[in-house]
Amino acid sequence: MSPASASAEKTERLLNLILALKSARRPVSKQKIRESLPAYAQASSDEAFDRMFERDKDELREMGIPITTTVLDVLFDDEVGYRIDASETSLPAISFEPDEMAALALAARAWSTASISGAASAGLRKLRLSGVEIDESVAAGAEPRIRTKEPAFEAVHAAVSALQPITFEYRRNDGELTTRHVQPWALKNWHGRWYLTGYDLDRRGERAFRLSRFEGPVTRKGRPGSYAVPTGHVPEVALEAEQPEPEGTAVVRVRHGRGHTLRRHATRTTELDDSWAEIELPYRRGTTERDVVALGTHAVALSPPELVDGVRSALLAVAEAHGAQGADGDQEAHEGLQARTGEGA
Repeated sequence: MSPASASAEKTERLLNLILALKSARRPVSKQKIRESLPAYAQASSDEAFDRMFERDKDELREMGIPITTTVLDVLFDDEVGYRIDASETSLPAISFEPDEMAALALAARAWSTASISGAASAGLRKLRLSGVEIDESVAAGAEPRIRTKEPAFEAVHAAVSALQPITFEYRRNDGELTTRHVQPWALKNWHGRWYLTGYDLDRRGERAFRLSRFEGPVTRKGRPGSYAVPTGHVPEVALEAEQPEPEGTAVVRVRHGRGHTLRRHATRTTELDDSWAEIELPYRRGTTERDVVALGTHAVALSPPELVDGVRSALLAVAEAHGAQGADGDQEAHEGLQARTGEGA
């Protein structure tokens, strides 16, 4: 097993110091701290320990963790003790509104097939143990799921986290395979696909890359933390530049409180009644269909005909995937398609 990195050792040392000072009922002397924590006990000298301890105290204070200092003996004011007040570092109880709980449940279900599905499930378990009721039936039907089936996902995610440049083979729209050298900035799930945004070192500019077009392994080049992501970087801006040009105007009916992605691009919104609104937005073939289908029964495609046909085809594919059988099932599926594509309206 390879030795732990200096960063990992420092993180462990700071965490142990926090736990020791938070759990102490009374201030702890510097000597007791050194004897109790292995990282300090292994210091080569008193001077080395003092330097390490002072740096750690300063770092914790910069992180917003207050360390109180108290004189242990009034007769010897140079003997001080240290302690962290738990009340100063603990968050108050958190409560959620019903719509917030629905969003949390939907987020956990969306990540159910991804590499962090375990963390999502653990989060829901903690909420249940704290007495929070979660409606598992939320967003049943045409439900969005965040998948990480792209082979490059794990390597790219690790490079983004480490701020480490990467090299990979990338297939362009015209089919040509090119070698890219990139400083990865962010990963973004955009209309059902994973994209990497970053700085293309060869083209000297910000670019977006679809992970499904990566070919072969992703190779890390350079040192971790060798660059910084621009403060104002917004992945959506780079991804918008990758979107196809609009092919006219789409008209979609959406329920109130739904379809925020569609509404964000709306050029006109008309409130129809207490339940529905009708919006106009630029029609981008493929993209608009996916946004409408993802809303299930909360959206109805009205025009253009290409949008209606695309939504119908996608919903038929969903019905087939769920194995709808029998005349009654076919009739129900047909009526559902009519409702969601504006037929018979």
